[in-house]
Formats: sequence, C-alpha cells, structure tokens
Amino acid sequence: MTSPELALTVRLNTSAADLRRGVVRLHPEALAALGIREWDAIALMGARGTATVAGRAPTRTPAGTILLDDVTMSNVGLTENSSVVVGPVTVYGARSVSVTGSSMATNSISSTVLRQALLGKVVSVGDTVSLLPRDLGPGTSTSEATQALSRTFGVAWTSELLTVTAVEPAGGPVSVQPNSAVNWGSGSAGALTPSALVSSPATVAIEPAPSVPLDHLVGAQAQAAKLTEWLGLALDEPELLRTLGASPHLGVLITGPAGVGKATLARSVLSSRKLVELDGPGVGATEANTRLQRIVDAVAAVRGGGVLLISDIDALLPATAEPVSALILEQLRSAVATPGVAFIATSAHPETVDARLRGQDLCDRELALTLPDGATRKALLELLLRRVPTGTLELDAIASRAPGFVVADLAALCREAALRAATRASKSGDSPEITQEDLVGALEVIRPLSRSSTEELSIGSVTLDDVGDMVETKQALTEAVLWPLQHPDSFARLGVDPPRGVLLYGPPGCGKTYLVRALASSGHLSVHAVKGAELMDKWVGASEKAVRELFQRARDSAPSLIFLDEIDALAPRRGQSSDSGVSDRVVAALLTELDGVEPLRDVVVLGATNRPDLIDPALLRPGRLERLVFVPPPDAEARKAILRASGKSVPLAEDVDLDILAVDLEGYSAADCSALLREAALAAMRRSMDAADVTAADVATAREKVRPSLDPEQVAHLQAYADNR
Repeated sequence: MTSPELALTVRLNTSAADLRRGVVRLHPEALAALGIREWDAIALMGARGTATVAGRAPTRTPAGTILLDDVTMSNVGLTENSSVVVGPVTVYGARSVSVTGSSMATNSISSTVLRQALLGKVVSVGDTVSLLPRDLGPGTSTSEATQALSRTFGVAWTSELLTVTAVEPAGGPVSVQPNSAVNWGSGSAGALTPSALVSSPATVAIEPAPSVPLDHLVGAQAQAAKLTEWLGLALDEPELLRTLGASPHLGVLITGPAGVGKATLARSVLSSRKLVELDGPGVGATEANTRLQRIVDAVAAVRGGGVLLISDIDALLPATAEPVSALILEQLRSAVATPGVAFIATSAHPETVDARLRGQDLCDRELALTLPDGATRKALLELLLRRVPTGTLELDAIASRAPGFVVADLAALCREAALRAATRASKSGDSPEITQEDLVGALEVIRPLSRSSTEELSIGSVTLDDVGDMVETKQALTEAVLWPLQHPDSFARLGVDPPRGVLLYGPPGCGKTYLVRALASSGHLSVHAVKGAELMDKWVGASEKAVRELFQRARDSAPSLIFLDEIDALAPRRGQSSDSGVSDRVVAALLTELDGVEPLRDVVVLGATNRPDLIDPALLRPGRLERLVFVPPPDAEARKAILRASGKSVPLAEDVDLDILAVDLEGYSAADCSALLREAALAAMRRSMDAADVTAADVATAREKVRPSLDPEQVAHLQAYADNR
C-alpha cells in the first residue's frame, strides 16, 4: 500500500512565531488526508526533497495551501505560488548531526548549546537550519538554549543560518533528540553534494541509438566535418593544443529546428567512439534527486574516455534555473575537465537553456543546423527512396511544395506515400510502387514540425492565374514576394537586398486576402496568418513576446510569408493610443524584427489594411514595409473576370450575359460580385428546388438583395493616398 500524497500550493508563512522554527502549517483536512497528527514529520518534494514538522494552519487558511517560511522554501527549492508534493515520512532519532556555519558561530557556540537550539527539528543533509529553537509543540521548551545563545553569540544568533552536512543514521531525515550528538562539521557552509541529494541509485543507458553513415548527412556535411575536427583535436591530439597554450576540453551545443537531425549528426560523427547518451526530456521529467543521479551515473560511465551526449538539454536545464541545476552543471563541468572526455548537447530552443551552459568551462562552441532548402530536400527524398520501388517521380516538384520540411517530416511524407501505395497494391494485386500521385497526396496530410503549433492560411488550389485582372498588382506582388524567395541568387549577384515587406491596401472586399492566398499557393510558401488584434494582450511584455514568437515560427518554416491582416490595429501611430503603451511597444517589436540586428532571411512580411494612413510611418520606410501596393476596386473588365471565375461552377442560363452584367455592377467589390452569383443560385432554388440553371430573372432578384458595398468617399481617399505616394 502506497503512502498518501498531496500536491499543495506554497504560500509564505508571515507569522513571527513560526519564523525559521522548522515548522510548516497545513489545513486540518490535509493532515487528516495524509493520516498524520499535528507535530508529526512530513516529507516535502519540490526541486529537491526535504522533511520538517507539520503544524495546524491558522483559521481561514485554504485547504489546498501549505505555509512555509523562507528557509524551508529554500530547502525545498520552490518559490511562492508553486506546487509542492507532501506526504508522511519515517523519521529516526539522530545519533549524530554535523552542521557548518560562520567562523564566529563555530568558535562561540558549544555542542551542548547547539543541540539545545536544534532540539525537535527534523533535518536532512543539505538543509539550511536556523539557531532559533523550535519552541512549538510538546517537549520543545528551550529557554536555556536561548539564554546561552544570547550570552555567547549576542543578538546575531537570531539571524545565523547553518547547513547540515552529515547525519546518522544516513540516508534519510532525522530528528534531533536530547541524546543526539550535534557537532560542528568540517565542510563548507551551504555545500550541497550529489551524494547528499541522491536518495536512490539510478541507471544510465550506455548503448547509443543506431547511427547513419556520414555520407547520408545531406545538408550537414560542413557541420559534420567541423565536429569531427574538434573531436579529433580534443580527444586524439590534446598535447598539440597544450603545446599552443590551449585547453583540450570540448563542449559543443548543436542547435537547430526540431527534427532537423541534431542528434543524428552527433551519433554519426561519434559512431567510432564510446558514447553515453541521455534523453533530456526524459531525465528532466523526473524529480530532482533522480535527475541528478542520472547525470552522476552518466558522467561516471564516460570518465574513462568518450563522449556524453544529452539531447534537448533545454528540458533538463531550463532558463529559469532550479536549485538542482547548479549541481548538474557542476557535474557536467567536471566531465568536460576530464582528459579524454567531451560533452555534446542539442537544443531546438537555445534561448530557453540555462545561460550557464554556454560558459567557457562548458559548451564554449556551437554548431547550427538550418532548415533544408529546395535542393537539399530533393537530395533527402532521393536518399529516403533509394531502396524503394518507385514509378516516374518528379522530386523537384515535391521538394518545392514542401517548405519548412526537415528530414523527419520528409521521412513521414515517404511513409504516408508508402501507405497509399500499399493500399492501392492490396486492392489491385499489382506490384507495389510509390508514384508521384502518392507523394502529392501525402503532402496534403503531413504537416511539418515547424508549423505544427500554429494555424496557417488555407491555401487550396487557387493561384495568381486564377485572380481576374489586377495585372499590375499581381506583378508588383510577384516581384516583392516571390522573387526574393525563389531567386535569392539573383539579388546576391546584383548586390542588393530583397524587399522585406509589402503593404496591400485598398477598399474592403477587393480581394486583398484572396491575393495573399493565391500568392502563397503560387510560391509554395508556408503562410502564417495573424489578425492585427490577435497579438494584443493586456499583460506587459505578452504582446511583444507574441510578435517575437510569430517571427521565430516563420524563420523555422522558411521560406515563409507572414500575413498581418488589419495591420492598422496592430501598428497604429505611436503616441496616439490609450492602451497604456501596448501598441507602441508592439510597433517597436515589429520594427526590431523587420529591420533589427538579426537579418530577416527567407521571410517576407505582408500587411493588409483599408486605412494605410493610420499605420505608424516608421513601419513604411525602406527596409520594412517598403513596397506599398494599391488594390483598386474592380473595373468593368475586372468584374467580368471575377464573375467568370466565380460562375465556373454555376449553371447559367443562356439569357445571362456576364459581360453586360459586369458593366452594370458599378460600385461592386470583388466580394460583392461573388455574393451576387451565390444569391442568384439561392433565388433559383427558391423558385424551384428542381431548378437546373440560374436565369437572368434570378440574377435580377439577387441584385435587389446584394447591394454595392464600396463607399465612394473611402475609395476616393485611398486613390488619393495612392496617387501621393
């Protein structure tokens, strides 16, 4: 039968009577649920484990809350409002306890007085304890200790903190008893050692995952060669480095988007060396003691010579440091400092890793893997399909339609295509082979890892050729958006930077969003569509963070298009809003991402608005949204093309003349024209559910309901804005 456990919310105990007394406070219901009485010992597990004495909480304390003083909160490695797991614990009377403190305390306080001060407290190795006697609960009167401390140590005794360095019996929490031997130890104050925290041994898997040949690392040959060079110098020729006054230690952080092959690269390069591998998320999910033990075991396994590899180390050592992180880092430093040992870590989110990992005594070198481009994706597909029976394949076309795909995504694509081919062969009895149609169909199912957490614009099969008229607008968008992403070599050859952003502006309903959808389909881009107001948040820093994350997702799925619809709501003129400066900070974040220190590569920003005069002028200067493209209301020819495109699937009677109808629809937007045909089809259904076509009478009926939505004044204002640019 397992012991009961509760997860409680930590709150700081502000009671002066409880201050640093070694007592926590729980609601009576929590005590009953744990099956313990007041003043019994209780185990606490947070970032590290400890134990203390449990008392009854004051009236009106919530049942799900535990009250901890600052010292106990530090011992368990948590902060206020975090969660701690509590449960009953077996505590033995201490035969001996060793503590360390300041030199003044060590020289002033005798062992007898020290025992009286700690009497009744439950302590573990590594705990911090105060000299303030418990004085709570039965059998804890320590007036003699208080008087003795005041005489020998002065007033400073009330703030003195000690560190428990050893207890007997070892291995668990103990209670200081009148017959316990409490002595001053020789260790340094506050020293936490791995052996002090580890409660049970753990195992480490030394056998690494299978590696792939180096020549199969398509797109990562340069990184593989560099890593091989570093390992050869550090592990095989350390004396050469020492001769030149350099340390032979080696710590490498491999970064890159998820699924790009960071761990695969390391395994391939290390295939001929001893490799000890740990899974960062798996180890990071355990409690602090076990986490540290896994690292201790791994370091011990590699000390004789070899390489320690930790994948996704951001899960093990997050940016928000935990108390156990310092001990883990110390173990990793000792491994790196050992002759013949190297350390390699991988991370898809290096910005979320503990900054201490990148110290000169740890991972002082970094390798970056990038998203594969079109040529690399084709080579990877050829490699994945090299032993698979296939028909005639056009892998160039597949690769161009897979922006943002990494090798893991391409492998999933091939598996989906194989499943389709197997299903077809099973039904027909023919020899199984993967065809072009299988790969194209798989593209509709497989979504790359880089875009798995975001909503994307539904593209469909529409292209720029399907957009009626708008010749100048389509050409401007092709030059500003597609050329930089499809022909970057041309820009490099001519020595110019491609445009980073484009602003589409025009009256509502004239096809701005439709143009973006067609643009994305024509260029085979990953599209990240965001409405302006979606990024706004009332909390300080949240909106700027959302902007940064949006651009990071776009970089991770490049070539990509960021579509900011209704951008006037996201980036209004600074200094004119009444939202406590949120809009101003968002504009600043946008400006930084578009034209900051880090260049924006293979990412184009496209904004859309019908109020360009409201956008902050700094956003429209060269280097940012430098191309302004006016989407005018459709003229007669454009309306004709729109009606024909919208009427492809509508059976029109012979008396419906779209050319004449287009001329009569002055003031109708593109959306109005499409809505007119939909309403005409509904009018035909109202006339007869068996109607086979849409007649001119149905169109006339529809025109009575679908009125032109364009505002002549707004159109004139936008036209004047375009003429003045």
